[in-house]
Amino acid sequence: MCKRAGGSHAQGFRMAGYSPRWRWGIPLAAAALVWSLGAGAAHAAWPDRPVTLVVPYPPGGPTDIVARVVAQGLGDALKQTVIVDNRAGAGGNIGADMVAKSAPDGYTLLIATTAHAINMSLFTNLTYDTRKSFAPVSLLTSGPLAVVTRPDLPATDIASLIALARAQPGKMTYGSSGNGQSTHLSAAMFNVMAGTTMVHVPYRGSAPALTDVMGGQTDIMFDTMLSSMPYVKGGKLKLLATTGRTRSAAAPDTPTVAEAGLPGYEATAWNGLVAPAGTPEAVLTQLSAALNTVLSKPDVQEKFAAQGFAAQWMAPPAFATFLNDEINKWATVVKTSGATVN
Repeated sequence: MCKRAGGSHAQGFRMAGYSPRWRWGIPLAAAALVWSLGAGAAHAAWPDRPVTLVVPYPPGGPTDIVARVVAQGLGDALKQTVIVDNRAGAGGNIGADMVAKSAPDGYTLLIATTAHAINMSLFTNLTYDTRKSFAPVSLLTSGPLAVVTRPDLPATDIASLIALARAQPGKMTYGSSGNGQSTHLSAAMFNVMAGTTMVHVPYRGSAPALTDVMGGQTDIMFDTMLSSMPYVKGGKLKLLATTGRTRSAAAPDTPTVAEAGLPGYEATAWNGLVAPAGTPEAVLTQLSAALNTVLSKPDVQEKFAAQGFAAQWMAPPAFATFLNDEINKWATVVKTSGATVN
């Protein structure tokens, strides 16, 4: 802790014949030094209170699962409590809006997802701008989606799913974690490429959507492997394919959508960390370094890999480029598919 120097030396300076400018200059220089050291100490002290990690989806879904693993790791790395705050609704927009309007001090952060790239072209009345309202910190995870169905759906692979959907135009349904999510747009793109007309049923997160697929209220879902694979292994969901360019290490015997009947199809989902725009560079640098430590841990990598996600750290500039590319890519998908919010 810095302490201010005590007592004025003006009398001594005057007796020695120093000019008034020197008489005031030295104490002012000392004061500036104290301020400078104090400012450095304030930055170095971050975080000196709990950090809030806003998850724009309900508990139990893939983003929430990733957030809780990351929160635990960040808490250890920063030696401070990291609280997960679920703010679900409006396709991830409620949580994003909250963080965009928060103080840029490093104490309120957002787990951003593919949806926050998609929403830029899907919604016409966004209260935030993914490019301008946030300071990118790092990518966290990325991976393919799993095409899962209710257990009794009479389809065993992608080819038979397409045939079934074509035979019942407008009758089959697909659930999603919300309007504008990768779980929505990946299925909308499938509809276009397969010539099917399955109907979109949006939910407030993956967990309730999967519950309805397992219960037979919804026919199919393109969901992250992180949240769906435990139910596949438990026999509560049927896995038809994965959506990556290559097969997933978490399900090596399961074909991709492209190789199983829809050449050229590919979709991936990701999670990343952003802060409000204007957050100090020193805080962003510290966060980035802490995340690199967390995502490099073998137990974290294994935990994500077992569920189909790869832990991926990116430096802030690289993540900014990644976000921009994602916004442009999904804008094309939205336009091609004709997807709308409903």
